[in-house]
Amino acid sequence: MLADIGGTNARFAWQSGPGAPLQHVQVLQCHEHAGFEQAAQIWLSEHQLPSPERAALAVACAVQSDQVKLTNNHWTFSIQALQRHFGLRQLEVVNDFTALALALPSIPSQHLHQIGGAAQGPFEHKLPVALLGAGTGLGVSGLLPDPHGGWIPLAGGGGHVSLPIHDEVQYRIWSALHARDGHVSAESVLSGQGLVNLHDSLLYQSTGQWPAQSLTPAQITALALGQQDPLAAQVIAVFCNWLGAVAGDLALTLGATGGVFIGGGIAPRFKEALAAGGLRRCFESKGIYSFYVQPVPLWLIDAPESPALQGVATLLD
Repeated sequence: MLADIGGTNARFAWQSGPGAPLQHVQVLQCHEHAGFEQAAQIWLSEHQLPSPERAALAVACAVQSDQVKLTNNHWTFSIQALQRHFGLRQLEVVNDFTALALALPSIPSQHLHQIGGAAQGPFEHKLPVALLGAGTGLGVSGLLPDPHGGWIPLAGGGGHVSLPIHDEVQYRIWSALHARDGHVSAESVLSGQGLVNLHDSLLYQSTGQWPAQSLTPAQITALALGQQDPLAAQVIAVFCNWLGAVAGDLALTLGATGGVFIGGGIAPRFKEALAAGGLRRCFESKGIYSFYVQPVPLWLIDAPESPALQGVATLLD
């Protein structure tokens, strides 16, 4: 049993053995289920699957102890209790972006869209790579080459680093959010809720008041894609600029000269905006170290199924 559990969706898949294709892939809404155990039992029953012998879970939170609490939804569970509940011989639980990082070398090239940088294929050279992606939250990871030809995935909380500021528009947004919420993290603007925060803070600057009722991320996205609202379009432009800046910071921090991958559910919806120039310009805008990131490729992951499922499968092989 394989699962990729985010703040909004839980994706399940069945794999009969090492290297076997993923089967019975299904997406369940987290808010419709009391917890992982209940959702998993429903999925197993609907597909008439036997009790699994092994399981690997990718979870959208830090995994630091036996108790797992999802950052952006109500699910919580004990790893040991979960293993007993399903009678598992093996259970692996990792951060969802650690799992996605493990999957990066196996993502087909047709599901990767390069945005600037040197003309090279992904993993053409054995160099460190970085990964970040906006969804319900902001995930961050990376892969470092090991001495034996493999890769070492990174696990951390990079989405919660302090948000960098590069221009007057960003400063005004940061100031409004800081006055309202306190600490402003990268996730505060680079996530589903981040789209709402950007939209509300831009409204606040023009009216002097926070809106009584916010639009949803889906509504903001629809307005932007439909070119029906200049404010929604500005939200997406600011989002892309900030994503590029944070990606550039990550490339410098990890020495990710092998490339930076952009995952998550939000970015693929704005391919044209990402390619328009703001993302790449802000990625490369690093002062005297701009030369370091200018050749670094950016790759947008646009896959029909969650690559993290394939990533957690490698933990059982």
